[in-house]
Amino acid sequence: MKDIRRKVRRAQTIVPFGVGGILDIRGESFVAADIRSWAASAERVESPRLAQKLGVQEFRAAPVIPSGKAAFASRIGPTYVRFPKWLFCPRCRNMLLWHPGREVRDGQPACGRCSERPQLAPMRFIQLCKAGHMADIDWHRWAHSRSEGHSQRQCQAQRLRFLASPDSSGLEALRVVCAICPAGRSLAGISQKNILAQTGLSCPGTHPWDSESDEADPCEEKPRAVQRGASNVYFPITHSAIDIPAPEGLSEDDETVQKIVNNPLWPHFKDADGGPVSDNLKAAIALQCDVPEAFVEAVRRRHFDEVTTVSYPTDFDHDLSIAEWAAFSEPESVTNSKTFFVRRVDLGIGPDDPESLRKLRAGFSAVVVADRVREVRALEGFSRYEPVSGDGEEEQGGRFVSVNTHRRASWLPAVETYGEGIFIAVDEERVSAWEQLPSVRDWTRNIETNLGASFKADRLRGKSGPILLPRFVMLHTLAHHFIRQLSYDSGYNAASLRERVYARSHAPGLDLAPQAGVFIYTAAGDAEGTLGGLVRQGQPPNLAETLIRLLESAQWCSQDPLCADSTGRSLANLNRAACHACTLLPETCCEIDNSLLDRTLLIGEGDVPGFFRDVLQAALEESAGAVDPS
Repeated sequence: MKDIRRKVRRAQTIVPFGVGGILDIRGESFVAADIRSWAASAERVESPRLAQKLGVQEFRAAPVIPSGKAAFASRIGPTYVRFPKWLFCPRCRNMLLWHPGREVRDGQPACGRCSERPQLAPMRFIQLCKAGHMADIDWHRWAHSRSEGHSQRQCQAQRLRFLASPDSSGLEALRVVCAICPAGRSLAGISQKNILAQTGLSCPGTHPWDSESDEADPCEEKPRAVQRGASNVYFPITHSAIDIPAPEGLSEDDETVQKIVNNPLWPHFKDADGGPVSDNLKAAIALQCDVPEAFVEAVRRRHFDEVTTVSYPTDFDHDLSIAEWAAFSEPESVTNSKTFFVRRVDLGIGPDDPESLRKLRAGFSAVVVADRVREVRALEGFSRYEPVSGDGEEEQGGRFVSVNTHRRASWLPAVETYGEGIFIAVDEERVSAWEQLPSVRDWTRNIETNLGASFKADRLRGKSGPILLPRFVMLHTLAHHFIRQLSYDSGYNAASLRERVYARSHAPGLDLAPQAGVFIYTAAGDAEGTLGGLVRQGQPPNLAETLIRLLESAQWCSQDPLCADSTGRSLANLNRAACHACTLLPETCCEIDNSLLDRTLLIGEGDVPGFFRDVLQAALEESAGAVDPS
């Protein structure tokens, strides 16, 4: 943006102020324009695995604003357009339809009629539709929609006032009136579903950043008035991937080889069967990496010679979790790099330790600390009114809108963050036996029924797999309590941590290793960096103590017994014993919108045995024995 005071972090250009998102800052309101407005100085972000999944050529990140006078030289970041354009003066209450020609550099819109020149405020309500379009409400038509003897045709002047009556409350107290004729109408009922259509308003089929030369898409959807800050105004569709070493097992010391392997064209060339397409890909890679074509071919032959020594499962259905699970669960098989450095540790529990700790050790098969990880998070598009699935497929409500609203996007905005993390995997034999218990299966089946009827079913199944397994709900709940406990112990606040749950079910017939683990890592590298707090908490004896404490805290909630006895909470009843007081996290932490959570499957309740019930019972008995020596 032009004004250096109006700046956002690079990570915020993806979420929550990515393309189509509304930014409220210092009494002003803007919306992020699509990627056609991005400056050429956008920085390239490498993530071949994620690019192959999303079918794009590359990713780009907003450049960092330099300090000093260089920040004023030219626009270097994404464009944010003032929206809504209808503004009003909080003193004289006159309304003004703003246009770009009124913009003053480093200035805010001010009232030209008041001597104090107060800052103009944006109107509270806007209109949007299921097709993803968003626009100002035609307040002139609204004011004249219930006039007597004064129609909109008779009064063409766009002079309006936005009045607030002290004699009424709520939206009835707010009125849009014409400054020329007596016409006017209050905002009462403006949020009703079809009120705009009944008033004669339609969707213009445009986005706030569209110019006059852009042709509007014919839109037959009925617009709906919503508050500018409502939760259904913007649903970003993001994807992320952990940068893991190339599966070819090539030496990290060979920077030239790694440069070829990390090229976004490499996966296509590697799998090509020869012919002109293969030759063209080889030539393009050689040109971009500044190496001979023969060298690129040699790297390809080396791949086929060594792929059997360090192999990863095929990325079925573009499921990035498969390769990530393989890298974390078997850290010995990967070559550490500058962006991925992991090592296996243990819980530090011996045969002489208390029974609760020994039971805890039996429940886990692997503990891995990641001293260095790199995550790439990309914005594919958004929807309005209602979410769409994570794969961009339309549901009953909103429609997917690409970050390039006029043509297929060849690149996507993205951000890379560096941090650290802790990976823990539960014992597969134990969790499989636990999942076979009838009470556990029946309990999860009820959640599965709610999931199937949910408008978020497609998106959630993209994470859980075609069948919701008990381990997924249990591990997802464990991840939430893990983050809450780490926020007390590690030095990071909860909003700086993110989860990745590896418990996905696979379609029948796929010979893939079962997953059962969670990875908790820092997600705000630009803010807090790598402080070492997670790595320290992942080593003995800290991790065992953290796990015991989180299990003890999970048994109690300030909203019990309502929370513990719940048969359905949150949207579509996708949660059971989980609420804001005990389990839910900031939206930036959870990869599935705080859904599919249940403390019952974690610690047990009544006839349903939680996976860690025996650990918790042993810890409580030890605590009771320490208090009562008799």
